[in-house]
Amino acid sequence: MVDGMIIDTLNINARDLAKKWKDLIRKAPQLKQYAALDDGGIIDEGASIYPLLARTLDRGLDRAALGDFFVRMGKDKMREGFPISEVIYGVNLSEQVVIQYIMTDFVLDSTIRMYQAMGVVNNVAEFFLLGCFYLTKGFLEATYTNMKGKDSVSEELLKKYFRDDFFFKKD
Repeated sequence: MVDGMIIDTLNINARDLAKKWKDLIRKAPQLKQYAALDDGGIIDEGASIYPLLARTLDRGLDRAALGDFFVRMGKDKMREGFPISEVIYGVNLSEQVVIQYIMTDFVLDSTIRMYQAMGVVNNVAEFFLLGCFYLTKGFLEATYTNMKGKDSVSEELLKKYFRDDFFFKKD
């Protein structure tokens, strides 16, 4: 029951949640790159995450969909000049919005509802943790590709700093 209400809220009120995310972004002095964005851009970005989270909570974890979304986000953010630390912190703030919503907007009037909410929070945390993993992969892949191509960094030097086999797969 709690899951269904949360799923509906994530889908229907994604922009409202994204506005709360935007407010957290604006309050975080560490997020200088995000500070340069207009409110609409921040809200649009934030609103795109919540329906994917809702689908994950509803249907279970789809690593392919999650990976595609966050790898693309990581690549885009790298191309836009964002530091990876800011992007991960921004995603963490998005997670905080959802957890705050669950903990404050639901009437947790019984032990059963509280345990249900805790289960949902656990699933939310898993979603965002895995999202940050894929986001980092995408960011680093875009960095690797730029360094190898545009910047003409040697393969030897790239392998020294990019130890993950993700970057050395043959296409």
